[in-house]
Amino acid sequence: MTTVSSASPALTGNDPANRLYGPLPDVSGEAGYAEDHPARVGFFTDTSVCIGCKACEVACKEWNTLPMDDADGNRDAMALTGMSYDNTGMLGASSWRHVAFVEQSRAVDLPMPGVGLPGAGGAGAAAPAAGCGSGGGCGGGSVDPHAVSAGGDADGGLTAQSSVLNAEALSEFDPQTGHSADREIRWLMSSDVCKHCTHAGCLDVCPTGALFRTEFGTVVVQGDICNGCGYCVPACPYGVIDQRKDDGRVFKCTMCYDRLTDGLQPACATACPTQSIQFGDLDELQARADARLATLKEQGVETARLYGRDEDDGVGGAGAFFLLLDEPEVYGLPPDPIVTTRDLPSMWKHAVGGAAMVVGFALSAVLGSRKGLRR
Repeated sequence: MTTVSSASPALTGNDPANRLYGPLPDVSGEAGYAEDHPARVGFFTDTSVCIGCKACEVACKEWNTLPMDDADGNRDAMALTGMSYDNTGMLGASSWRHVAFVEQSRAVDLPMPGVGLPGAGGAGAAAPAAGCGSGGGCGGGSVDPHAVSAGGDADGGLTAQSSVLNAEALSEFDPQTGHSADREIRWLMSSDVCKHCTHAGCLDVCPTGALFRTEFGTVVVQGDICNGCGYCVPACPYGVIDQRKDDGRVFKCTMCYDRLTDGLQPACATACPTQSIQFGDLDELQARADARLATLKEQGVETARLYGRDEDDGVGGAGAFFLLLDEPEVYGLPPDPIVTTRDLPSMWKHAVGGAAMVVGFALSAVLGSRKGLRR
């Protein structure tokens, strides 16, 4: 019979090095499961083939019976605003999947004086991405949708293949020229979700055991045990976990734990029509992602990168990782997430040292005062 712990390996004592970060080859085993537990599973989201259909969002809400209103109880919050196709805005207690729509456009090339030789900027120079707010995608970064890359010609024109790979043309694409009706705009889309971290800060700080590691290596919230303390909310380096305002309990993606126990795939991966969301054994997904990245690099997509794939990152690698076509900040993702409980051992060490110093000073003061009274 298997047993489960609600704490991380470092807090259960199963990890002799008391690590709170870095690679862990067997997260389920470290959490207390028997050696015959299932392989760790996860998500690989290939944003290069995401079409923004929101099928994953709908499937997630339907299967998990999530309310249509947001965490504040505002039912109109899910309506389209007229400013974007993104009606959920971000992950939350009622939105466990969020499809980001990032519209990038080149800045207008005004003939303004600047440092450098005349014409050094030109129409083909890189310009800040404008869109999704204050001019940097969703959080920063810059792109040059017209930069010459593999498969492009000298005047900045792109072949049909490279244009599609760079997601430059989503409407009225002309395969003969490789141009779209509006070459000033490109769309980046990505379905965000809980990362099910190897070292989950939310799980480490939960005082009630409401958060626990499953036999599949995922991190799940038990709503009937959560007391609404909210400690886990600031502990998540991705800002994923969220509280509902009515009772204060937290909710997030469970990777459809109830479906996994019945041998089914998560609802979002099943509903995805382009296989942008891929589910399976984490080792297999990582190998598949590495091969996909290599293919895109060979085809000239130099900005492609894997996010959350590295086991040496700040969370020990994610159970849900992504292939991105731009900087993580553009998609609203933190560039260097670090598990917030990483420094707990050193914090306790310094706290104990500080307490010892205070006690020492207090004893010195008491003993000194007694000597003075005796005199």
